[in-house]
Amino acid sequence: MGQQTEKDEQESIQNPNPNPNRITQTQFLSWKRQKDADASAIKAEVARKRAEDIAAGAVQMNGRELFLHEPWVFDNSLY
Repeated sequence: MGQQTEKDEQESIQNPNPNPNRITQTQFLSWKRQKDADASAIKAEVARKRAEDIAAGAVQMNGRELFLHEPWVFDNSLY
């Protein structure tokens, strides 16, 4: 019993993770594509919601959005 414990301790010191989760390059690339697709879908949803809120007048526009939606505000020929 004591020898087995010492042997297990020595093996755990040599190999801290006896069963590492190894993935292949194709598995990683598949995961990465899925992660990027999810991130871009979330970003598109946020942009769509922001555009809807701007159109409804629920949120205040920043300078870029104001320039894109109401460029007459920046027309200096009126002065």
